[in-house]
Amino acid sequence: MKTAILLGSSGLVGSFLLTELLNNPAYIKLIVVVRQPLSIQHPKLITLIGNYETLPSLKKELVADDVFICIGTTKKKEPNQKLYYLVDHDYPVLFARLCKENGASSVFVVSAMGANINSKVFYSRTKGEMERDIIALDYASTNIFRPSVLIGKRNEKRIVEQVAATVLTIIQPLLVGELLSKYRGIKANIIAIAMNKSATKSNDKLKYYYWKEMNNMVVQ
Repeated sequence: MKTAILLGSSGLVGSFLLTELLNNPAYIKLIVVVRQPLSIQHPKLITLIGNYETLPSLKKELVADDVFICIGTTKKKEPNQKLYYLVDHDYPVLFARLCKENGASSVFVVSAMGANINSKVFYSRTKGEMERDIIALDYASTNIFRPSVLIGKRNEKRIVEQVAATVLTIIQPLLVGELLSKYRGIKANIIAIAMNKSATKSNDKLKYYYWKEMNNMVVQ
């Protein structure tokens, strides 16, 4: 029996993944790191209160087999690029490093389509550098999920994403084939299910999941 640890449990994907992991009989314990206590209780659930600054002080408690990372922000929520980079790059990389030093063997992280260290787009470059630095930690298995536009109800309004999701819904039937299908919008719960299932199926040193791979995991 294994222990899982999750960063980003209050986000769109993370909230679904929280439920998936709690219901996964392969895990006897689920540790979450949050800024504020969650509203749910579960016999498997262990809640650690912390943030980027206090995370190192929690290191001895960040002990798990599988590490799940769903944390991220938006330009609207955090217009300061330095702080944005801290949330989307520094925090997940630090979290992954501390867990790896404590013996974690597998990491599962939500990134984004277009993640590229050479991109001129700040968002895509940040995601690319986050991927690069987590891969460099040399986990036994690194699994990177690259969704396009996320479909799901958020607590806050994101006008650009809402418009993009609407457009993608219209053109979705045209996005076929190995390349174009990667740009299909995907429901947040599908990503969560795929992340949960991949933890028991994937032994790859490095694997990327796009729209097709994530949807295939759901039907397996």
